[in-house]
Amino acid sequence: MSQDLKPLAVVTGASSGIGYELAKLCVENGFDLVIAADRPEIAEAASALQGMGAKVDHLQVDLSTPEGVDQLYGLIGGRPVDCLLANAGHGLGHAFLDESFDDIMGVVNTNITGTIYLIHKIGRDMRECDRGRILLTGSIAGLIPGSFQAVYNGTKAFVDSFAWALRNELKDTGVTVSCLMPGATDTDFFHRADMDDTKVGQGKKDDPADVAKTGFDAMMKGEGDVVHGLKNKIQAAVAAVTPQSQLAQMHRGMAEPGSGKVEVQTYQKPLG
Repeated sequence: MSQDLKPLAVVTGASSGIGYELAKLCVENGFDLVIAADRPEIAEAASALQGMGAKVDHLQVDLSTPEGVDQLYGLIGGRPVDCLLANAGHGLGHAFLDESFDDIMGVVNTNITGTIYLIHKIGRDMRECDRGRILLTGSIAGLIPGSFQAVYNGTKAFVDSFAWALRNELKDTGVTVSCLMPGATDTDFFHRADMDDTKVGQGKKDDPADVAKTGFDAMMKGEGDVVHGLKNKIQAAVAAVTPQSQLAQMHRGMAEPGSGKVEVQTYQKPLG
């Protein structure tokens, strides 16, 4: 293997939003990339990132399936992974009983099953080499019962908890595990989750570039978890001392269909 190869970062959900911004930060900090997403925009993202000077391999793939994860792992081709940024995830709005169960399982399998399968494969390689960094994109949503977002919040509760457990298991190795816990961020997440007409969908959101920087810096420092932004830190602190029934009612006020503005603006996806 060439001694001129840069360290390698693998970023999932990298076609836009937080994932794309994480990938940019990796390039700016001297990494080559393997990136993946389930959307065709991943090719455009790869071209833009390659234009910044990195070697970029990309794959449009469904990471909710074992076959999709295996395809991504195969693209890595046995090259040591220095950083895994497991960012792929989907949301889902509306009442649980009104949702398609296929859509429900798509969220569960993307946010949980595919994520931990990828980490299991790459994490074992990292442990064998006794070095590596893993960043999971969790959410402060995992701290709150998600009325009208019940499945999504439940999956993020899993991710937040899983990250801390894995971190503890690896504490005597050279592999670190960090968890980024953003709040509402200005991506197409809420549009894809059919939540344009909700209060949270219409509300002010954080810049994905700022969120990504918070997570990237935490990963590079080996920190356990990081909540982005003062408002979200306050919300996380309040969630720790508020009864679950009250938190569920509060979330209902933000996520119930029709809780937002009457006029819904058309979303235009930013690449950067």
